Amino acid sequence: MSLTIKPASEVAYDCISMGEIMLRLDPGEGRIHTSRQFAAWEGGGEYNVTRGLRRCFGLRAATVTAFADNPVGRLIEDFILQGGVDTRFIQWKKYDGIGREVRNGLNFTERGYGIRGAVGCPDRANTAASQMKPGDFDWDDIFGNHGARWFHTGGIFAALSESAAEVTIEACKAAQKYGTIVSYDLNYRPSLWGSIGGLAKAQEVNREIAKYVDVMMGNEEDFTASLGFEVEGVDENVRGIDVTNFKKMIEVATKEFPNFKATATTLREVHTATNNDWAAICWHDGQFYESNPYPNLEILDRVGGGDSFASGFAYGFLQFNDPEKTVQYGAAHGALAMTTPGDTTMASVSEVEKVISGGGARVVR
Repeated sequence: MSLTIKPASEVAYDCISMGEIMLRLDPGEGRIHTSRQFAAWEGGGEYNVTRGLRRCFGLRAATVTAFADNPVGRLIEDFILQGGVDTRFIQWKKYDGIGREVRNGLNFTERGYGIRGAVGCPDRANTAASQMKPGDFDWDDIFGNHGARWFHTGGIFAALSESAAEVTIEACKAAQKYGTIVSYDLNYRPSLWGSIGGLAKAQEVNREIAKYVDVMMGNEEDFTASLGFEVEGVDENVRGIDVTNFKKMIEVATKEFPNFKATATTLREVHTATNNDWAAICWHDGQFYESNPYPNLEILDRVGGGDSFASGFAYGFLQFNDPEKTVQYGAAHGALAMTTPGDTTMASVSEVEKVISGGGARVVR
């Protein structure tokens, strides 16, 4: 049984995302606390998915977010435009000159190497995106007049503030009203939820959002922390590329939330920061589908790998409506995205398909 997805001819966009987009400052091979220069990128857990759909897979994408109207906000906008994502739904907030009332988020991220893990140091308090609230956007215009086949958001944005959680619920309801597939990446981050109620608040918010989700993404830890599932028989000692716990979790989750039409997660065993085993699994219509495994995957920058998985996963459904192809495109795209710097993909669809088919890394001339 396939998902019921609108024909591309009926809508302006294949996918719209909603979330915060930050300016990523990357010290390259160095460390944040010793660097004298940083490369600038844009990135955000939800945005990265639509950016991948546009840049790698050639689909039509737009993003819903907010920025303080200053040179930093305009720099991020320029990155978004370079990625081909439509900016018409961006909300611009008047800047007060020093960022006391509204500002744009910064994310200092170092990649890690060998035994030294990646490090992120976000600076995102009082951002324009965190102040988004119900009523700020005309969802009837976005999903009714323009239209989208797929809408993606996630737990990082929902955790930014109480109003961000409320607008997430509002958007998901509106998307479903117009027959748009809603995907949500749980992406549980304790540091984000801590100041607004912690684990209890995370579960309260995410359980409400889950009622309006068609495609739920997250690993077993995300499902436990964000949705409060405690599953009997889960082996706490299982690590890495093992699907046993995920399958048990999904059996429980889909009984409580029968609106879930598909679920998915990446599977990762971290040997070092630059050597991981990588794979993915999805559930759809009562069956599980597993991707090709990618053992000893050499990683340049792991940040954004899960978002690129979600991007390839959405593409698989949008292009083929086939869960087996879906999980393969997701895993391969995520693997390729981690071989280049920055949060966002630099892969092409032909490279993704080459990896899926077992193609090697010989020089292409």
